[in-house]
Amino acid sequence: MKYLVLFLLLLVSCKKESTQSTPDLTPLKQSVRETYAQIAFATYEDSLITAQKLQSEIQQFVQKPTSKGLVKCQETWLAAREPYGLTEAFRFSNGPIDSKDGLEGALNAWPLDESYIDYVIDKPKTGIVNNKQDIPEITKEVLLSLNEKGGETNISTGYHAMEFLLWGQDQVDTSLKTPGNRTHKDYLSTTPNADRRGQYLTAAAELVVEHLETLLNEWKEGSPQNYRTQFLAMDNDASLKEILNGLFNFSKGELAGERMFVALNNKDQEDEHSCFSDNTHRDIIQNFNGVKNLARGQYTRINGETVSGHGFIELITKADAQKGVQLTTALTELESLMQEIPIPFDHALTEEVLGQGKLSTIVNKLMALGDIFAQSMTLLNLSQNKL
Repeated sequence: MKYLVLFLLLLVSCKKESTQSTPDLTPLKQSVRETYAQIAFATYEDSLITAQKLQSEIQQFVQKPTSKGLVKCQETWLAAREPYGLTEAFRFSNGPIDSKDGLEGALNAWPLDESYIDYVIDKPKTGIVNNKQDIPEITKEVLLSLNEKGGETNISTGYHAMEFLLWGQDQVDTSLKTPGNRTHKDYLSTTPNADRRGQYLTAAAELVVEHLETLLNEWKEGSPQNYRTQFLAMDNDASLKEILNGLFNFSKGELAGERMFVALNNKDQEDEHSCFSDNTHRDIIQNFNGVKNLARGQYTRINGETVSGHGFIELITKADAQKGVQLTTALTELESLMQEIPIPFDHALTEEVLGQGKLSTIVNKLMALGDIFAQSMTLLNLSQNKL
C-alpha cells in the first residue's frame, strides 16, 4: 500500500511539473527594447561628437596644411571610427540607418573605386577632384548627387571617401604592411587641384556630421514623430523580431560574410573595409562589440559613462537557460578571438589558407553566433527573415 501511495505522489508531482506555464516575458521584452533605444542614442551621439572633432581638425588642416596637421586628421578619423563601428549592429533592423530612405549608403558605403574620387597610380588626372570641366564646383550637394552614380563602387561620400583623401591609395604590395602614404603636400597651393581636394574633404566631413545629426534625432527621447517613439510604440514581438533579425543578418551575413569571408576568399585588399588606413581589424572588432553591447544590454561611452539595462542574454536565458548559455559562451569566445586578429588585415588575408587560420575561425564563430540569434527568434516565437 505504501508503494502505491508513493507512486501516486510521484504521478501528481510529475503532472504539476509538466503543466507549469512558461514565464511571462512581457515586462522583460519591453525593458530590452528600451535599453536598445538608449544604447542606440548614446552610440550615435558618441559618433556625432567624434565626427564633429574630425570636421574641426579637417577645417584647420585645409586652411593651413602641414604634415602634423594631416597626422592629426588621420588620428581623429581613427577615433571617430570607434563609436561608429558599434552602430553597425543596428543594421538590417528596418531602422533609420538603412530603411528606404536610410543614410548608410552615404555614410559607410564600401568598397569604393579610388579613381572615382582622386588620382591613383598611373592615373594622375582622374577623379572628381581633377575633373573641373564636368564638375566645376565641389559642394555637399554635388557629392551627394554623385554617390553611387553609374555603379555601386562609385562612392563619393562618407567615412571611406574621407579615409582615401587622408591616406591615399594603399600599396598593391601587401608585404609592405603599411597604409596609404598621402602627404600634406597634396593640399598645398603648389599642387594641382589642391584647393578642390580641400573642398572635397571639407564637404565630405560636413556631410557625415549632418547625417549623424539626422540619425541621432531619430533616436532622441521625447520627440513624438521620430523613429524612437514609433519603435517603442510597436508591439514587443514585432520590434524584437526586427532587432533579432538584424543581429542575425549582420553577424552571419554582413560581418562574417561580406566583410571577412569575401576578402579572405578573394585574397584581395580591395575587399577589406578600411583598406587605405589599414584599420579593418578595428572595424571588425567594433562591429562585433556593437552586437555584444546589445546582447549584454550595456555600453560604455567615450566619456566613461555607462548605459545599461536589460539585454538579449537575459531575455533568452529566461526563455531557455541552455540557449542563454550558448549565447554567452559564443560572445565570450569571440571577444577573446577578436584580440588575435592579425594586423594589418590585408596582409593576413593573403597569407591565410581559407579554413585554416584565425580569420577563418572568427568567420565560423560569427556565423554560429548569427545562428544562435536565429534560433532565439524561433524560441521566442518570432518569424525569421532570410539573409
